[in-house]
Amino acid sequence: MRSRRGGYVGTPCSHHPARWRGHPSSGRRGIHFVTRFTQMKPAPFTYHAPTTVEAAVALLAEVAPQEGRVLAGGQSLVPAMALRLALPAHLVDINGVKGLDRLAVEAGELAIGACVRHAAFHRAAANGPLGALLSHVVRHIAHYPIRTRGTFCGSLAHADPASEWCLVAATLDARMMARSVRGMRAIAAADFFQGSMTTALAADELLAEVRLPLLPPDARFGFCEFSRRAGDFAIAMALATFRIRNGVMTGARIGIGGVEGNPRRIGAAESMLEGQRPSGEVFRAAADRVAGSVEPLEDARYSARYRRDLARALTRRALESAAA
Repeated sequence: MRSRRGGYVGTPCSHHPARWRGHPSSGRRGIHFVTRFTQMKPAPFTYHAPTTVEAAVALLAEVAPQEGRVLAGGQSLVPAMALRLALPAHLVDINGVKGLDRLAVEAGELAIGACVRHAAFHRAAANGPLGALLSHVVRHIAHYPIRTRGTFCGSLAHADPASEWCLVAATLDARMMARSVRGMRAIAAADFFQGSMTTALAADELLAEVRLPLLPPDARFGFCEFSRRAGDFAIAMALATFRIRNGVMTGARIGIGGVEGNPRRIGAAESMLEGQRPSGEVFRAAADRVAGSVEPLEDARYSARYRRDLARALTRRALESAAA
């Protein structure tokens, strides 16, 4: 389950003509399709396909009190619905909304629209270190077929602790642009992630765009994650960035994901790097500080001590990779 997005509904199957009924609806929100599904693995729901952002947020305002959900890539929401772990009464499919697939650099930021797929980052989406960082991280996300459907914004809205994009957003201090009938508001990454699969988004808000600040041209980065198999959810991961000026590190950022309920920067470890020359001793000390600063999750498979040790090891490796 990687992000929140889904597919297109075509004509009904001739073998099961009564499985759904659909009709176009029009009015102040513009033309969109409304379909009622009744005989399928998920619980019954009503499908909406708006074509404008205004129509989408107007629909969300109407159906959010009735467990309405946004659908774009469907890589997390649809499996949850099939297992009936999620029971939305309404789905608002935003795949047909024009402009939500925008991926552009402007005003020193990379703007990532709500329908930009993971696979878009296989090629550098921006010049310089940020583009290289995103291209490196995306290859750790699930498997290629999933990356062609899942979306960057959907991953953040889903807020799985093991999400690579959530770690990137938290470490780089991204801004989340939430759209509703009340207008647009920007949410800082430090305020957006509030726990496992919990965000600051209101029920009627659409995460319309995420803005990542461009990294300086001389910025270095290192990313390391640990999972049981390639493509599995990360048990722990670390992202580090810094610059080297006159032989010493500056502007250091260290983010940890998968270890706690949500990803976050570890400021206490970052301050240990400022003004220091890159060295194994300095990196080990910073990694120890990270291990002492986190409050790891614990479950039947992985103990808190195990995740703490992973945080230490992955932080050191990420820092060494950035310095290489």
